Amino acid sequence: MTAPERGSPHSLRQLESLESMEGIVRAEPSVPPSGSLLYRLPKGALVHAVYPGVLVAVTIALASSWLSQHYGAPVMLFALLFGMAFHFLHEEGRCVAGIEFSSRTILRIGVALLGVRITAGEIASLGVVPVLTVIAGVATTILVGTLLSRLLGLNRLFGVLSGGAVAICGASAALAIASVLPNRPEGERDTILTVVSVTALSTLVMVLYPVFVGAIGLDDMRAGIFLGGTIHDVAQVVGAGYMVSVETGDVATYVKLLRVAMLLPVVFCIALVLSRASKDAASGGAKFFPLFLVGFAALVVVNSLGFLPPLVVGAATDVSRWCLVTAIAALGIKTSFRDLASAGWRPVGLMLAETLWIAGLVLVSVEFFV
Repeated sequence: MTAPERGSPHSLRQLESLESMEGIVRAEPSVPPSGSLLYRLPKGALVHAVYPGVLVAVTIALASSWLSQHYGAPVMLFALLFGMAFHFLHEEGRCVAGIEFSSRTILRIGVALLGVRITAGEIASLGVVPVLTVIAGVATTILVGTLLSRLLGLNRLFGVLSGGAVAICGASAALAIASVLPNRPEGERDTILTVVSVTALSTLVMVLYPVFVGAIGLDDMRAGIFLGGTIHDVAQVVGAGYMVSVETGDVATYVKLLRVAMLLPVVFCIALVLSRASKDAASGGAKFFPLFLVGFAALVVVNSLGFLPPLVVGAATDVSRWCLVTAIAALGIKTSFRDLASAGWRPVGLMLAETLWIAGLVLVSVEFFV
């Protein structure tokens, strides 16, 4: 490939692979200057197209992380709200392509790297009952979400999305599931609603559930299973668990990581079902099985075999976190407050019902089977 070809607008066709969950917004054509280093690189035109939007998303992620550390609020919520304040950047101009890239490719990198947090040994150490409880909780919560979404007049895909977020690992699960759902006009609004609601609910139950397990007299082991099996986000599980005791915190963390491990089979099944449905229907839309899930599974296996030193695991975990916060900032930029307000109360009511369902199921399990 010659230098002029590398910098030509024709090479920007690569951006078609960066479609958002509701279809790519056409980016403003831009070519790197002929004398620049990017002009000479094989992917120079692509890098030149995406870096302004990526820088915006990263900047919002940095600001959100700083505020989260200093004020103790969920970083995902800060990233969403700040991103939504810059919605105008997604309307047109040089930032569009990078925002799309951040909400898509960077998101998938972050989800894939979640695999380093899980090992087969940690899962096996929990015993049979917690494993079966988690599997039943994830499967039935998604089913309940799908059924209730129809009763509430919502799209069944929102029930799948919200149910998976509540059942698995909150915002991270919502982003992963959304990445394999079919393109639809309200897709990104539903993703943002899910992330906002699940983050708020997770913060609320982080405060309420430790008091609840003490009030009903659960011992450390059973309290850890309940907290790890019900609270949405990993950080809130850790916080709630260690509020009770060290043993409760350890058990809660392991149970929560088991729920995170369910992300792979759940997203795979969703992608497979939607892929088959799109072949049977006249109108397609579902995507092929995403390769980032292969990366997730590979990292789980490699980490389980002990090939990854703690330093690498820690670094990969940090990179994953930054990728997810950057992606959620980009999703916030792509969403307007007006779109969220138009959704009404039903999505929040659905997620509250899903939260109560999984809490009741896990409570029955720890009371009668543990």
